[in-house]
Amino acid sequence: MTPPLAPPPEPLWLIAANVVRWRRYGDGGQELRPGTKAYRGGAKVYVIGSRPGGHEQVTTVGPGRHTGAYITLDMATRHLHTFRAALVRSPAVLRREAENDAGQVWDGREEAEETAARLEGLAAELRAERWHTLPHPTPCLCHTCLTAAGAAGVTPA
Repeated sequence: MTPPLAPPPEPLWLIAANVVRWRRYGDGGQELRPGTKAYRGGAKVYVIGSRPGGHEQVTTVGPGRHTGAYITLDMATRHLHTFRAALVRSPAVLRREAENDAGQVWDGREEAEETAARLEGLAAELRAERWHTLPHPTPCLCHTCLTAAGAAGVTPA
């Protein structure tokens, strides 16, 4: 006789974001690397919390670069963009959120949207100040340059 199936976990409002496609790296930010060491560029991840002391580091759950299996990882906020509120039903994400001590459940959609907007502004600010005194490489594919080129209707060289 098979045991009864456990009921699916209750959906939660979390914050979804995407990993930057390219990030500046190395001496003077003149090198570009795709995504991060753990996540592919463009990967969708879920923010499940942050460590005390600010939101410069957030705890994320998403598909790992090498295996595609979900991983939980603390990462720099500047490596994420397009923060948004998302009602999450994925058992894998919900299980990792429940197991993680950094878990932060937002109290509904409105609170998740407000936090997502704050994180979007903070991520842009952190990206800007990281290399603020140094020129961009040529051609530059960093998130700032890609979004500026896209807004202007220009294709990066």
